[in-house]
Amino acid sequence: MKKVIALLLVMVMMLGIAACADTQKPTEPSTKPSEPAEQVMTYAEYAAAADEAKVVVEGYVQATQGWWDNSIVIYAQDKDGAYFGYKVVCSEEDAAKLIPGTKIRMTGYKTFYKGMPELAEGATFTFIEGADTFIADPEDVTSLMASEDLVKKAGIKAAFKGATVAPSTKKDDTTEYAFLYNWDGSGEAGSDLYFNVSIGDKIYNFCVESYLTGADTEVYKAVEALKVGDKIDLEGFLYWYDGVNPHITSVTPVVEG
Repeated sequence: MKKVIALLLVMVMMLGIAACADTQKPTEPSTKPSEPAEQVMTYAEYAAAADEAKVVVEGYVQATQGWWDNSIVIYAQDKDGAYFGYKVVCSEEDAAKLIPGTKIRMTGYKTFYKGMPELAEGATFTFIEGADTFIADPEDVTSLMASEDLVKKAGIKAAFKGATVAPSTKKDDTTEYAFLYNWDGSGEAGSDLYFNVSIGDKIYNFCVESYLTGADTEVYKAVEALKVGDKIDLEGFLYWYDGVNPHITSVTPVVEG
């Protein structure tokens, strides 16, 4: 009987050693390829990216339009250039955190809409935790308005000096207006404001985007108070819509003499 017990003990010990040896067997390396890491682009790389190319960029929020339907329009910029995100996927909670100066990473597809380079609808973003902040100073682009190189600065905070309010007209209406509610005059108070200015020997159409700066803002009220012939300095974001069409955020009368 003792021999049987001893034999059983030996067999149990041998099985234990085999099991231990099996658990200590070196793990074979996985042959499954890993997903490539997303590479953040420099501004130069983003600017050179083709239409419909996937892009990953980092920039600092300069402003946002109103949150709506789980999306938001973002004006972002760094020291090298600007990134305009159209209807970026965003919760209402995160929208409240997109204060000017906040650094974010946006991922999406680049497109050109009416001449404006942007991250197309459906792009996503993440906050860069612990990052520094940055608020861009408006760059004076007055001398570049007639230049083909102006579009290279699309989206930046820009300044326009010494502009003159030029007349705007509605279809089948010869009356000269200093501004229109909507581009064709079909709107009402609270709609986008459109107005013409002359800089040099050319006339440009500017816009106060109501989702960015609504009827209760200083700039909206300032444009409503304009008269044809007024001399003004302006600031805003260098936007395009079949030609340069800045989103204006500030209007200041020019005091002459």
